[in-house]
Amino acid sequence: MTQYTNALINEPSPYLQQHAHNPVHWYPWGEAAFAKAKKEDKPIFLSIGYSTCHWCHVMEHESFEDEEVAKAMNDTFIAIKVDREERPDIDQVYMQVAQMMNGQGGWPLNILMTPDKKPFYAATYIPKYTRYQRIGMLDLTSRTKALWASKRSEMEDSAEKITELLTSRSGVSDTSVDLDAKALAAKAISNLKSSFDPEYGGFGGAPKFPSPHKLLFLLREAKKTGDKESIAMVEQTLDAMRAGGLFDQIGFGFHRYSTDAQWLLPHFEKMLYDQAMLMMAYTECYQLTKHQRHADVVREIATYLLRDMRDRTGGFYSAEDADSEGVEGKFYVWDNQEIESILGKNDAKLAQKYFNLEENGNFHDEATGEKTGENIPHLSAWQGKAHAADIQGIRKKLFDAREKRVHPFRDDKILTDWNGLMVAAFAKAARVLHEPVYLEAAQKSADFLLHTMRKKDGALLHRYRQGDAAIDAHLDDYAFVVWGLIELYQANYDARYLQAALDLNVIMLKDFKAEHGGLYMAANTDELLIRPLDAWDGALPSGNAVAAENMIRLARLTGNTKLEEEAAHIFAAFSQSITQVPDGFMYMLSALALAEGDGMEVVFAGDIQSEQAQTMLDTFNAVYLPHAVSLWRDKHSQAIIPFIALQTPVNQKVTVYVCNHFQCNQPVTSVEALRALIQ
Repeated sequence: MTQYTNALINEPSPYLQQHAHNPVHWYPWGEAAFAKAKKEDKPIFLSIGYSTCHWCHVMEHESFEDEEVAKAMNDTFIAIKVDREERPDIDQVYMQVAQMMNGQGGWPLNILMTPDKKPFYAATYIPKYTRYQRIGMLDLTSRTKALWASKRSEMEDSAEKITELLTSRSGVSDTSVDLDAKALAAKAISNLKSSFDPEYGGFGGAPKFPSPHKLLFLLREAKKTGDKESIAMVEQTLDAMRAGGLFDQIGFGFHRYSTDAQWLLPHFEKMLYDQAMLMMAYTECYQLTKHQRHADVVREIATYLLRDMRDRTGGFYSAEDADSEGVEGKFYVWDNQEIESILGKNDAKLAQKYFNLEENGNFHDEATGEKTGENIPHLSAWQGKAHAADIQGIRKKLFDAREKRVHPFRDDKILTDWNGLMVAAFAKAARVLHEPVYLEAAQKSADFLLHTMRKKDGALLHRYRQGDAAIDAHLDDYAFVVWGLIELYQANYDARYLQAALDLNVIMLKDFKAEHGGLYMAANTDELLIRPLDAWDGALPSGNAVAAENMIRLARLTGNTKLEEEAAHIFAAFSQSITQVPDGFMYMLSALALAEGDGMEVVFAGDIQSEQAQTMLDTFNAVYLPHAVSLWRDKHSQAIIPFIALQTPVNQKVTVYVCNHFQCNQPVTSVEALRALIQ
C-alpha cells in the first residue's frame, strides 16, 4: 500500500496520529482547515472519535484507509479529524446535533457542515458501501457533491435552522423554580428502583453501564434515610460487576460496559475515568457497610492503575483499547487448551471451575452473536465471597502468560479532568483504607497537575503527552481537579492543596460563568459554533454538578458563604430541567442534598504527627460521613481560614471541634467522645 501523510502528522493526539497516514487529506480542527473550505467552496466532513473506540477503528480501516473513498472525500470535502478526549467541547456541540437530528449519538461521530461550522447532516459509523438502510461513504460523498452544486441554498437554510435550534436548546431556562431536594431525591430513587435489575443488578437491560455516580447518590441518600433497599441494590450491583466479565479477572480493572444484562460480555476497552469513579463507589460502599470485599475491589483497581496506567510524571494515562491484533477482546479471552498448557491438568480444572470456563467457550462475538470457542473468565456469585487466596497462584500464572501476548493499544495522553478524578479516588481510598501508597499516588498526580498543567496566569491546561502540555482547560478540568484537591486536603491536611482548590475555583468562575447562571463547558472562545451549557450526567457527573458540590464544601471549609451563593445560581439555572427529569441529574441532586442538608464541620487541633492524632483520624475516617468536611488547624490553614485560630488544643491534647445541624458542640479529646458526636 502506498504510504500517505496528511496534516495530522504533527499532532500529539494518539487518535489523530492513527489517521496521519490515511489517504484522506485530514486537517486538525483549526483556522487553516476552515479557511481552505471557504477558499475552495467545499463543505466540511468533521469526524470525531477517540483512540480506543472500536467502531472508529472499523470505519478507518473500511473507509478512511481506502483509496477510492479517500479520493471521493478529498474531491468533495475538507476533512477534519477531532479527538473527542482532547476537545470535549467540540464533541459536545456536534453530539447535540446528532441527538437532535437522529435521536441518538455515539462514536465515531461524523458531521457534514458548511465552512462556517453550521451542520446539515449527522451520522455515526458509515460503511464504505450502503447496506441495511445505512448509507455508505461512496454514496454519501457523491450525493453531497451533487446537492452542494445543485441545491446549495436549501442545504445552507437547513444548516441555519439546525444551528438556531441548537442555540435555543441550552439547558438553562430564563426562569427558575424552587427545588425540593428531599422530594426530588425520593422521585429519583423511586425511578432507580423501578429500573433496577433484581436478577443481575444494575439498571435497565443490555447494554448495561456501571453508572457509579448513581451508586454514589444511592449510598449518600441511604446514609441519611437508612433505606436498606437502596444499599442492597448498590451492593448487588457492585458484587455482580466484580464477578462478571466486565471486570478483568486476571489483570484487574473494569472494562467500559457490558453488552449483555448479565455483565458477562464487555466492550473490552478500559477507560481511566471508569476506574476512578468505581474506586470511589466501592470505597464509599465499604465505608458504609464495612464489608471487606468492597475494599478488596478498591485495592484491585489500584493495583491495575499503579501497574499499567501511571506515567513517570505521576499522571495517569487515558485508556486501553478493546482491540489487539485487530480483534476485539483477543487479549482477554482464553481457550481451554491454552489454560491446560499453562497450568497443567489439575490446576486447569480448578481454574475452569473457578472462572466458569466452558468446554465450547462462553464468549460470543459481539457482531455475529456466535460462540468463538474462547472464554471470558468470570465468577459465580458464591465465588465472589469465597477464599480467593486459593486461586491467586493460578491467576498469577495466567497473568504472566497473558503479558506475553500482543497488548491492546494504550492511549498515553494524560488528561487533566480524568486525573482530577484519580486524585479524588486515590485520596479517598488512602483515607478510608489507611494506604500510604495511595496517598502518595494522589499527591504525585496532584503535584503534576498543579505544576505542569498550568499556564503562567494559573489557568489549567487540558492535555499532556510526551512533554507537551497544551489545550485550554474546560469546565470539567477545573471541577474535577478541585474535587480531587478537596479530597486530598482531607486525606493529608496539607493546606497547599486547599489553597490551590480555592485558586482554581476563582479562575473557573471568572472564565466559565454564564450570564444567566450555570457554567459554560468551554472558556471564552470564538472557535465553537455555540458555547455548550448543560448539567446532564453522562458517563461522568456533569461539571456543573461537581462544581456546585465543590463550592458548598469549600464554603463550609472556609466560611466563605459567597461560594454557597454561587452554587445556588447553578441549581437555579438548571432547576426546570432537574424538576422535569431528576434521573438525568443524579450528581446535581447529591450536591443539592449537601446544600440543603445540615452538614458537619470538623476541626482538628494539635500535633498531627502524634499517636493520638492518628487514633482520632482513624476513628473519624471509619465513619461514613458523605456530608462532612474536615480541617486541621495549623499555621498554614489559619492563613486561609483565620477563624480557626481560636480552635486551640485543650490541655495539649489533640482536640476535635464538631459542628453539625448548624450548631457547635463542646470540643472533645477522646475517641469515645468523638465517636458519640459523629455516629
